Amino acid sequence: MDYSFLQHYWWLLVSLLGALLVFLMFVQGGQSLLFTVGKTETQQKMLLNSTGRKWEFTFTTLVTFGGAFFASFPLFYSTSFGGAYWVWILILLCFVLQAVSYEYQSKKGNLLGKKTYQIFLILNGILAPILIGAAVGTFFNGANFYVNKTNLTDLSMPVISSWATYHGVQLHGLEAALNIWNVCLGLAVFFLSRVLALLYFINNIRDEEIYARSRKQLWIETILFLVFFLTFVVRLVLQDGFAVNPETKEIFLAPNKYLFNLLEMPAVLGVFLAGVVLVLFGILSTLFYKKQYKAGIWFAGTGTVLTVLALLLIAGWNNTAYYPSVADLQSSLTIENSSSSPFTLTAMSIVSLLIPFVLVYIFFAWRALDLRKIDKAEMEQNEHVY
Repeated sequence: MDYSFLQHYWWLLVSLLGALLVFLMFVQGGQSLLFTVGKTETQQKMLLNSTGRKWEFTFTTLVTFGGAFFASFPLFYSTSFGGAYWVWILILLCFVLQAVSYEYQSKKGNLLGKKTYQIFLILNGILAPILIGAAVGTFFNGANFYVNKTNLTDLSMPVISSWATYHGVQLHGLEAALNIWNVCLGLAVFFLSRVLALLYFINNIRDEEIYARSRKQLWIETILFLVFFLTFVVRLVLQDGFAVNPETKEIFLAPNKYLFNLLEMPAVLGVFLAGVVLVLFGILSTLFYKKQYKAGIWFAGTGTVLTVLALLLIAGWNNTAYYPSVADLQSSLTIENSSSSPFTLTAMSIVSLLIPFVLVYIFFAWRALDLRKIDKAEMEQNEHVY
C-alpha cells in the first residue's frame, strides 16, 4: 500500500461515511413532517418514536464522519472547521437541540413544554439537511479561504489557513448559503430526507391513516426532490471543475471536469447510475405497486448511499481538488496536499479492518429495534416512549 493508495482509500471511507449520513438523515426528514403526517397527538407520538429510535445512529455517524475527516485529512478539518465555523456551529447546535428535545419533551414538569421541544425537532429537521447539503456543495463550488504552509515557521502565529472576506465582510462560512448552487444541493438533501422519512414511516408504523397520508405526501416530496437534484446534477456535469495537474500539482479550471471524472472512472459512473435507479425504484414501487408494499425504503436508502458516494468520489479522485478555494485557486485542497502522514494513514487503515464488525453490530441493533412495528397500542402501554 503506497501513499497514494492510502489517500484514495481514506477518501473512499470518508465518502462512504458521508453517504451513510445522508441516508440516515431520514430522521431529520421525519421530524420536519411531524405535523404534516401526524394529525393527532397519538400519531405524532408514533412518528417521533419511529425517528427517535434512530436519531443516535445519525448523530454517531456525523461525529464519526468528522473524526475520520480530521484524522485522514487534517488540513481540511483545520481549514473548514477553523474558518467556516459559523456553518458547523449551526449544524452542531441543530443536533444539540435534537438530542435535548427527544430526551426531555415527555419529561414531567419540563419548563418549556412539549410543543416547544417539538418545534426544536422541526427546526433540526429543516436546517440540518439544508446546512449540511450547502456545506457539501462547497466541494464543487469552492470556499473562501487561503492556505499558506510557510506560516508554520512563524512562531508568533503558526496558522496555515485563514478565511477571506466576502465583499468586505467576514462571514466565516455563511457565504456558502449565498451561493445558489450550494442552496440547490441543500434543498435536494432536505427533500430527499423527507422522501426517505415517508418511506420509512410506511415501513415502520402500523397505522392506516399515517400510511395513506405518507403515500400522498410522497408525491409532493419526490417531485420537489427531483427538481432540485436534477438541477444540481445537470449544472455539475456542465460546469468547469477544479482539476490538478498530476505533474506540477498546479490547480486549474477544467471544462466539464466532473462529467469527465464519471466517464474516466466507469466503476464510479456505474455506482452513480445504480444508485439513481434504486432511489427511483424505491419511490415508484411504493407509489405504484400493490397497496401494502412497504420495502421501498431499503431500495431508496441503498440507492441514496451509492449516489452520494459516487458524487463525493468524483469530488476528490481523478486529480480533482475536493475543497477548492475561490479566493486563491492554488490554496485549494486535494487528497494529496491535505492528508495525514503515511504512518498515520497506515495505522488507521489497520483499525479500519474492524469496520465490517461494526456494521454487523449496527445491522442487528437496527433489526432488534424494528422487529415490532410501531402502533397505537404500544404508545398507550409502553412507558419507555418519546
